[in-house]
Amino acid sequence: MPETSGSTGRTPETHVIDYRAAEQLLSARDPRGAVKLLDSVIAAHPENTAARLLRARAFFAAAQLRPAELEFTIVLEREPDNAFAHFALARTYERQGRPDQARRHFRLAAALDPKPEFLKAARFET
Repeated sequence: MPETSGSTGRTPETHVIDYRAAEQLLSARDPRGAVKLLDSVIAAHPENTAARLLRARAFFAAAQLRPAELEFTIVLEREPDNAFAHFALARTYERQGRPDQARRHFRLAAALDPKPEFLKAARFET
């Protein structure tokens, strides 16, 4: 009998399928559908940073900024050198009208990864 996670009867393979389907839903501009799939993945694997980052992106795309902020923060607690997570958290703060916090994370993103997009957002010279 396959190993299941929790009382849902879902297997680790099912969670991988749900994660991949959530990526597709987010790409197809259905962030709420992506969040629904990722909820069960994260419930079974709360340590999965990739799933949390994807859920944060989905929350952001759905304009659910507080949950997006929480997920990006969790990712950064685990991976403080994740430039994309800093950048995305900065965008979240920016949309919430919190420019000082946004600027800090834009600058951290640019310092960690000097991509033109990050440098421009941080208002550093390119």
